[in-house]
Amino acid sequence: MKKKTEVLDQSAMNRALTRIAHEILEKNKGGEDIVIVGIKTRGVPLAERLQEKIKNIEDLEVPIGELDITLYRDDLEKAVEANEPELKDTKIHTDVTDKKVILVDDVLYTGRTVRAAMDAVMDIGRPSQIQLAVLVDRGHRELPIRADYVGKNIPTSDKEIIVVQLQEIDDLDQVSIYEK
Repeated sequence: MKKKTEVLDQSAMNRALTRIAHEILEKNKGGEDIVIVGIKTRGVPLAERLQEKIKNIEDLEVPIGELDITLYRDDLEKAVEANEPELKDTKIHTDVTDKKVILVDDVLYTGRTVRAAMDAVMDIGRPSQIQLAVLVDRGHRELPIRADYVGKNIPTSDKEIIVVQLQEIDDLDQVSIYEK
């Protein structure tokens, strides 16, 4: 893979997450009855950052959780054959029933990860609403899913890959486009 361009640096990523936090609070008229759930792997640190930003804005600590969607994927057999899935456990210590669950992920692409995440959340409880926050929406949807909160829309070709790097995992905050 060859790096084509950097589309978000640390400052741009921070601004996008700050805007998303404000939009979440506006749309939900505050932070009451919200549970932020990060989709593993990179959705978790993004969810933690949103939780911190909401705390700074509203002085409110919203509950947070981690969601492993491995067993809910519709391509699990292919992933197992390729030795891909590493089972990571789900950690949501708050009852999501009648809450507004904000799913957080790094990139929205086909919509299949989000569909799997919604199935996983519904197995845990019955939220009053599920909303979606993503750092990057790259298009190419295969399912009728859209994000409620988007850091940046980055139209891509099928030959391009969006790579999100986060300080907590990669020691760097950056979003880049690579070519296959």
